[in-house]
Amino acid sequence: MMCKKILLSCIIATVVFSSKAQYESYKQEGEFGVGVGLDHYFGDLNTNAALNHPKFTGGVYFLKQFSNYIGIKVAGDYAFLAYSDKYSKNPVQLERNLSFNTNIWEFSVNGVFNFFKFIPGVDGFNYTPYLSLGAGVFSYDPYAYLNGQKYFLRPLGTEGQGSTDYPGRKPYSSMAVCFPLTVGFKYSLSEKTNVFAEVGYRFTTTDYIDDVSTTYAGPSTFPPLPNGQPSPAFLLQDRSYELGTPIGIKGRQRGNSAQNDAYVLFHVGFSFNISSYKCPTAQ
Repeated sequence: MMCKKILLSCIIATVVFSSKAQYESYKQEGEFGVGVGLDHYFGDLNTNAALNHPKFTGGVYFLKQFSNYIGIKVAGDYAFLAYSDKYSKNPVQLERNLSFNTNIWEFSVNGVFNFFKFIPGVDGFNYTPYLSLGAGVFSYDPYAYLNGQKYFLRPLGTEGQGSTDYPGRKPYSSMAVCFPLTVGFKYSLSEKTNVFAEVGYRFTTTDYIDDVSTTYAGPSTFPPLPNGQPSPAFLLQDRSYELGTPIGIKGRQRGNSAQNDAYVLFHVGFSFNISSYKCPTAQ
């Protein structure tokens, strides 16, 4: 009986020592990841933060791990955003009848915090929820379709930008700053690979992702073409005529400039760990 107890104790000690050695010797240096998913836009055409028309998004990142808890992530993301007043339940927005599409290309740097100690491949430490916060830049260029033809809206100055009628309204930039706030969860399938799911909200410094922000410039700001036909800018700055009587009189509210546009990205994906090993600390 005594021999059995000694043998059992030796086995337990061996397992514990082996696990501890693995725990102490493994060091996660970082990871490369790729994710795909859905996104959504929030702004002057989606004032109630509805999630009724998601679009495609995808991205890649590199995470440098400084400890089991703290890291810095460099990420590149793509998102296609689009929305229309026809999706709204607000009668004023339905009458306004505006729409837009845009491609978003984003680059960001984020600090990442793991809520639990994360050591890939080690039971009990192979999963964690995480939080990240950072800053980035992104490009956008809203466009719409008129009679089947694609028109980029920024060069048209649909709210009078760049016109002599509104010298204070300058054309908006095709670049802006964003501040991603992300929560997620990851689980290591092995020492080499992880799976993750995350949702990240982007606060931005622009109100023109959707080309809508202030007031109608008025019909006189958009002169007709040389052949006497209405210009694309005139037809796209106020599309209420497609449903009935035009509403875009000069000075009438077109958007809400007090609140910038935003978007959210939901990603699921895989990441691949970069690791190193060190000798366990002598006891």
